[in-house]
Amino acid sequence: MKYKKEYVVGFVVLISLGLLYFGFNYLKGWDVFSDKKQYYAVYPRIDGLAIDNPVQINGFRIGRVNFTDLHPTNMGQILVGFEITEEKIVIPSDSRAMISSVDILGSKAIVIQMGDSPDPIQIGDTLTSEIEEDLKSAVDRRIQPLEKKTKELISSIDSAVTIVQAILNKDARESLSQSFYSVKRALRSLENTAFQFNQLVSSEREKVERIFSNVEHISSNMRQNNSKFNNIISNLSDVTDSLAESNITSTINNANKAIRDISVVIEKINNGEGSMGMLINNDSLYLNLEQATLELDKLLEDIRVNPKRYVHFSIFGRKDKNKPESKDR
Repeated sequence: MKYKKEYVVGFVVLISLGLLYFGFNYLKGWDVFSDKKQYYAVYPRIDGLAIDNPVQINGFRIGRVNFTDLHPTNMGQILVGFEITEEKIVIPSDSRAMISSVDILGSKAIVIQMGDSPDPIQIGDTLTSEIEEDLKSAVDRRIQPLEKKTKELISSIDSAVTIVQAILNKDARESLSQSFYSVKRALRSLENTAFQFNQLVSSEREKVERIFSNVEHISSNMRQNNSKFNNIISNLSDVTDSLAESNITSTINNANKAIRDISVVIEKINNGEGSMGMLINNDSLYLNLEQATLELDKLLEDIRVNPKRYVHFSIFGRKDKNKPESKDR
């Protein structure tokens, strides 16, 4: 009787351990009583993937990882086995098994990325593997441009500090002070100019108003005489059309011919050819003419002074110059 109780206790313990094992696996997502389809994938690294990590499709758990070991033939690679417990899932042959992080703490899972092939993968086959970029790599990739910009910013700050140090020396401070003083004087001059301009505008307001009034009258007259302006423009257009239709080319050619002829004549005159050339180039003729003019001028002056010497008028006839005059006279 004593041995029978020991057997019963041992049997109950075994049953309890079995139930505990199956219950624990069930709670972890392993359906003990469902059909399992085994698949494999080969990875260069697994980044913390462990047995009993989930296998998911679009965030839905369809199985678990049940095997991890070094590849027997390809050293350096890791062979990972996982089982699919969902019977409705049909995995195409071109699907990929990607190791991915499922939470912010870095928990790993195998995410099945479904392919487009009409042929399903066979049980026990190996899927194409892929590893999702981990958080560290993503952060490093995003930080690298920021790091480059930070270095450029630090370099710019160093240059700015150098410039500030150069500005803050004694000579630069004096130059800067003089520049500020010059700017101050320029602003004061500008203020005085603006004040004088305001006074000028105030004093000449009536003239400015008259100018604007005259401009307004002029614009009004132009509006009223718009038709006349149109006629003037039309007449100018007719004149330009007439000029365009006239034979300007022949006129210009004739003018050029006349200019050439005049040039020939002037050249002959300069060379002393012809009467005109001799008259212009021979100064003796000019001197003779000048002498004759002087003599003629003297003659006319003598005629004006002594007209009786040259002209005689008599009602009764001409007197005999040789006859002596009467004494009675």
